[in-house]
Amino acid sequence: MLHRHLNHQQLTLAAIDDVIARGKRQDWAELRKAALQDRAVLEKILRVCHAHVSDPYAQRYHFWKYYADRHLT
Repeated sequence: MLHRHLNHQQLTLAAIDDVIARGKRQDWAELRKAALQDRAVLEKILRVCHAHVSDPYAQRYHFWKYYADRHLT
């Protein structure tokens, strides 16, 4: 996924936030693959999601928080 405000394609916190907020199915599949290969990506996903889960309508972030929690335990 090309990130609208980033000049690289690494999975930084901003890039993960962008994938969760604006990503399509293929982008999510790539994020899932990266998360399953690297525990640090799962931890970054949790960090990003914690900033948004106070909003009950931020369902994408709730989904990814649940997903990362389940795979880190």
